[in-house]
Amino acid sequence: MHGLTSAQAAGAKANQVPRRSSRSLSAIVRANVFTLFNLVIGVLWALVLIFGEWQDSLFGLVIVANVLIGIVQELRAKRTLDKLAVINEAPVRVRRDGEERQVQPHQVVLGDLVLLGPGDRLLVDGEMVESDGLEVDESLLTGEADPVHKLPGDQVLSGSFAVAGAGAFVATRVGTDAYAVKLAEEASRFHLAHSELREGVANFIKYITWLVVPIGALLIYSQLKHSADFGTAITGAVAGIVTMIPEGLVLMTSIAFAVGVIRLGRHNCLVQELPAIEGLARVDVLCLDKTGTLTAGGMDLDQVLPLRDGQPVEDALAALAHLDSRPNATAEAVRARYPAPADGWTAGTTVPFSSARKWSGADFGERGAWVLGAPDVLLDGGDGYDRAAELAATGTRVLALCRVNALPAGEGAEPVALVTFKQRLRPDARETLRYFARQGVTVKVISGDNPVAVSAIAADLDIPDAHRSVDARTLPDDDPDKLGELLDSHTVFGRVSPQQKRAFVGALQARGHTVAMTGDGVNDVLALKDADLGIAMGAGSPATKAVAQVVLLDDRFATLPHVVGEGRRVLANIERVSNLFLTKTFYAIVLSLCVGVAGVMFPFAPRHSTLTNALTIGVPALFLALAPTLERSKPGFVRRVLRFAVPAGVLCAAAVLVSFWAAHSGTSTLVEDQTSAVITLFLTTWWVLVLIARPLNWWRIALVGAMAAAFAIGLTIPFVRQFFALEPGDIGDDLTAVGISIVAAVMTSVAVKVAGTLRT
Repeated sequence: MHGLTSAQAAGAKANQVPRRSSRSLSAIVRANVFTLFNLVIGVLWALVLIFGEWQDSLFGLVIVANVLIGIVQELRAKRTLDKLAVINEAPVRVRRDGEERQVQPHQVVLGDLVLLGPGDRLLVDGEMVESDGLEVDESLLTGEADPVHKLPGDQVLSGSFAVAGAGAFVATRVGTDAYAVKLAEEASRFHLAHSELREGVANFIKYITWLVVPIGALLIYSQLKHSADFGTAITGAVAGIVTMIPEGLVLMTSIAFAVGVIRLGRHNCLVQELPAIEGLARVDVLCLDKTGTLTAGGMDLDQVLPLRDGQPVEDALAALAHLDSRPNATAEAVRARYPAPADGWTAGTTVPFSSARKWSGADFGERGAWVLGAPDVLLDGGDGYDRAAELAATGTRVLALCRVNALPAGEGAEPVALVTFKQRLRPDARETLRYFARQGVTVKVISGDNPVAVSAIAADLDIPDAHRSVDARTLPDDDPDKLGELLDSHTVFGRVSPQQKRAFVGALQARGHTVAMTGDGVNDVLALKDADLGIAMGAGSPATKAVAQVVLLDDRFATLPHVVGEGRRVLANIERVSNLFLTKTFYAIVLSLCVGVAGVMFPFAPRHSTLTNALTIGVPALFLALAPTLERSKPGFVRRVLRFAVPAGVLCAAAVLVSFWAAHSGTSTLVEDQTSAVITLFLTTWWVLVLIARPLNWWRIALVGAMAAAFAIGLTIPFVRQFFALEPGDIGDDLTAVGISIVAAVMTSVAVKVAGTLRT
């Protein structure tokens, strides 16, 4: 029971495990460099350098830049995540050299004597050697709802957490040998939550890859068969294939996520799973636990109101408060008033507090058995019950001090006193709740406290329908549909058990809601784990912070608007840039198919696509991917993008082909014909950029205007024209190209609007 010595600990195996929040440097480099698209573009780059002109190989430099930007941004995000993760790590209590000390999780070693209290998460496996009413929740591992009483000799597994009592165990498996770590490695070392956005982008890439291979082969065959110059044939084929590949889409997605992580890190917000940023944008219901979220973590003892004369109320209250070596907020408030227990109050049998029981107690021998807990749980009517209800209606936290016949049952409770506590509302709570109301996010207050008291606090914060509180003990346990209806029609719920919080989340999700859950206590763990987005307060229990996807390290409720706003910015902007990149992909596919089937020359060279793509996609996408927005995201990302990109891409391709063939039928040179096609390509894709950038404000107008000006200036500067092989010499063809572009722009606007109104 003295634990290891310092010398023994120094030579023992340590608890070294991979961080959940970020991946290694080598994994980041591999993910950004070794991709299928990079391989394809690398081969095409080599072909152009060998058989074509070096100016047509500029697209290869874009890929190099993409890779470097992606690695740098993800490394910046990794540094931010790793620093915040260290701050978030809760120290572990161990006994070494006979003394209790706190060590970091990675400093726990094989054979350590680890001490447990309520809210502690088990990081390693072990065997119990000491138990004082210890109850461990293993539901995250086994699915078993009820906490398990642990006795000396019992096995405990990492991934579970203590909910009541105290105890100690000897670590028998640490690091990657621990049960929870093995489970995590089987699932994925770098765990990622479900992400419609990521899956949508991955599907785009997969299907486009399938199309690129046959269409690219057709294009290469066509260009080689109908071109007298082998170099020109290769260059034309490469121009079509490269344009089909949305090489910047994955980059922009990564940058948007990475910058989101960095921005949230500045607000002391740790994102433990990157796709959680996407979840932030989709949330339409926010479930709040009252204690620690709407109210500050601590509380103050206010009044002790005796209900019976001649009873040792203060002595009993002080003795109960000093039972636990790891006191909760209630016990700490009592201890502040009564720093030490009276003489002679030595506990025998004890029952630690748990959220499921809602009371704690002890048998003090000849002084009797006493319990302290919720009045509506311990009392069954009477003056004490009614008086407690009156006090709770004012928002005061009320507990009943009772004598009982025996423990641990706690039956036959005789009320002796009511104890009231002042709870401190968070000063930022009211304005934060108003923000969510303006953003269309519905707030549900679910608390283990008295529903009348919870209702009073909610009303003080101007939460809608706060007066219509519901006692969760009256809710159906076996009718999810009925539970969902009640959740939709009510806002405030009291006396909610940990299992019910979990059921609440599931019922709301079953009705099509995207649910975020905030909490700080061990009773919130199950609901946080099941929610679409679990948000833990920084001062919360280690178990709570371990399962949450987002941790507010500074414990500020006011950080939540920044969290939600960042999620909406990321998702809305990735959808914008997806529209840009996939419009390019679809017009390239249509162009390549038409050219391949018709057996004619491709209408522009790789250097032309590099220029237009940079001005209408690459540079604007960097700005649009990071722009602020408040629009809440909705499901259907893939369908919305396709409804925009397919008609826009088809019309852009049609305009380019008509412009090129109209110019090619005259007496102009090939370079002049290609210039007409490039003018049409730029103007039509520039108009697509204008449509995507809406709603237009000053900086977006400046952005699209700057791109148009850059293209116009490029046409007028001789060395730029020469470098990009542009000769706007045939005025008739060029004006025809502009006219075709205007018609195509009008048709694109109409087509996109019509497609956007179609039902899915």
